[in-house]
Amino acid sequence: MRRLGLWLFLVCAAATPNLVAAEPPSAPAPQEADAVIVPRYLLQSPDGRVVTDSDFPGRFQLITFGYTWCPDICPTTLAAMTQVLGLLGEQAAQVQPIFITVDPERDTLTVLHRYAEYFDARILPLTGSPELVRAAADHFRVTYKKYLEPGKAADQYSVDHTAGMFLVGPDDQFVTHFGYSVAPATIAARLKSLIAEQPANKPAP
Repeated sequence: MRRLGLWLFLVCAAATPNLVAAEPPSAPAPQEADAVIVPRYLLQSPDGRVVTDSDFPGRFQLITFGYTWCPDICPTTLAAMTQVLGLLGEQAAQVQPIFITVDPERDTLTVLHRYAEYFDARILPLTGSPELVRAAADHFRVTYKKYLEPGKAADQYSVDHTAGMFLVGPDDQFVTHFGYSVAPATIAARLKSLIAEQPANKPAP
């Protein structure tokens, strides 16, 4: 009953944020470096399941925020995420890649599923009501804002948002943020090192 209630809240809660004029989209870094990142979210997967940060015990989570209409940053990031999974080989099974939309109005469950699957079927796309998406972004210190060029239709906006990937550990704690320009090989190497340090992966004495 609890999960059903959460699902109903995801579906029913809807409040579209107003469009705002801003500078053209860029790739800002997370807010202040000393700000505390609390990797918590309550969202929905394309198959209708309620998904939270605690649903992946014993696995790392590699998370990025973006949207399917994104012209360059998001497809580049998801392509990099796919490369990371390839470089990890069998160890990729210990990592859950996640794509959280910052455009829940246009990124429907079907749209998200097709978009993520285009890059790698292992990438789990998540959405929710605007309030739940905003809450997830705030926990990760991710900023995003709509930008509508003069003369464009109301649904032809872009979204200026924080780029890069966030790594959450098997203990559900924030590990690090990989900037947009960090090479997939660097991310994969860091993950391999962290995976090897897990108690279950250490050789017996």
